[in-house]
Amino acid sequence: MAMLPIRKGTADVILRQEAKPVPKVTKKINKLISDMLQTMYKSDGVGLAAPQVGEKLRIVVLDVGQGPVCLINPILERQEGEEIDQEGCLSLPGIVGDVKRAAKVRVSGLGPNGKAVRYDADGLFARCLQHEIDHLEGILFVDKANNLKEV
Repeated sequence: MAMLPIRKGTADVILRQEAKPVPKVTKKINKLISDMLQTMYKSDGVGLAAPQVGEKLRIVVLDVGQGPVCLINPILERQEGEEIDQEGCLSLPGIVGDVKRAAKVRVSGLGPNGKAVRYDADGLFARCLQHEIDHLEGILFVDKANNLKEV
């Protein structure tokens, strides 16, 4: 496993591009997932998307306290309700803001073994899934946030 450099800033070209679907889950993809998890944990994050480490691929990893979740080619299938809460991002250190997101979501995709997975999520898990999937579309939390401030 390796610690990967995290891309930073709202003007970073890769952070602003739509990520490409992963055509096949390979050993190389699983190595990237392992490296992303290590990078997320060592950076004290709860989520990380492949574009944040310079890979224009539709892969997200997260851990909101219930163990690691890895999703390849995630699809936001359903959204319900709404909540506003404060968010930050490893690609925009020192900035937080209030972001309105769905309170509950259903997300499907592939796990690291290449098999289909589905998550029904609420709370921080739902928020984190939406935040990371936004990264795959080239969207940063500051694009949706109010009350931005430095911390």
